[in-house]
Amino acid sequence: MAAMPWIGGCSIMKKAPINKIIWFSNVDGPGNRTSVFFQGCSFDCRFCHNPETIHLCCHCGICVPSCPVHALSAGTDGKVIWNPDTCIQCDACIRACPSDASPRVRWITVPELLAELERSMPYIDGITVSGGECTLYTDFLLDLFPAVQKKGKTCLLDSNGSFDFRKDPRILEFSDGVMLDVKAVSPAWSRELVSSDPDSVLSNLQFLLSIGKLQEVRTLIFPGKDRENEETVRYVAQQIGKACLYKIIRYRPYGVRERYRKILGEETTDADYAEHFAALARSLGADKTYVI
Repeated sequence: MAAMPWIGGCSIMKKAPINKIIWFSNVDGPGNRTSVFFQGCSFDCRFCHNPETIHLCCHCGICVPSCPVHALSAGTDGKVIWNPDTCIQCDACIRACPSDASPRVRWITVPELLAELERSMPYIDGITVSGGECTLYTDFLLDLFPAVQKKGKTCLLDSNGSFDFRKDPRILEFSDGVMLDVKAVSPAWSRELVSSDPDSVLSNLQFLLSIGKLQEVRTLIFPGKDRENEETVRYVAQQIGKACLYKIIRYRPYGVRERYRKILGEETTDADYAEHFAALARSLGADKTYVI
């Protein structure tokens, strides 16, 4: 096989699916950041606000006639083609998709992404990669992060914790920290929420703490789930102490798929109810806890 070509230290053959880029964000880590959202996720969270990022497009074509401005078309190879210049971001295609996917995804190389990131580099403290689940594309990130850090910017991973950092810690060498979701401690509650046991997440929590790579932890609080909420918050708070931020996030039904809203409810978590669990976390030593 021919040698893989390189540009600026980055393989031009490596591509990853990018759902969107938020150029300026102050909620995805410290300072002002650019957030890059990758397509594809290893979990199927019932409460996901961006379910169109879970799966890759299967090119069934159902979305094509839904576009009011004809920004979608079927290519000669049968694949759906998206024209970003025509697209008005109305989300009609996402609403039409039966597969929790999006046709508005670009497969791009590391050099191509770096070229786009240049527009925000003078104004940001760093980048945060999210999704979907960004750790599905670690080989891509192993090229991206060193290039960004050479510009004096930090690199954070926003992860659901499914990737085993113990077995493959390479990406942590180039990452300034991980923003970790701890959705549940109980196996039964975790399976109900994300269709997966919490073992990998809790293992990552311990490992990232031990090597000083845990930037923040986030837990979603659900109305009426007193026991499940307390169990998770109590566990996380006792583990992290003063080591990092702990965000208590109120469940909001907006964007959640209708079939799961019927299960999780249409009620937004009350602010005082969420603050009760934040106070519990602080009482257990996690003094950097706040509600969002």
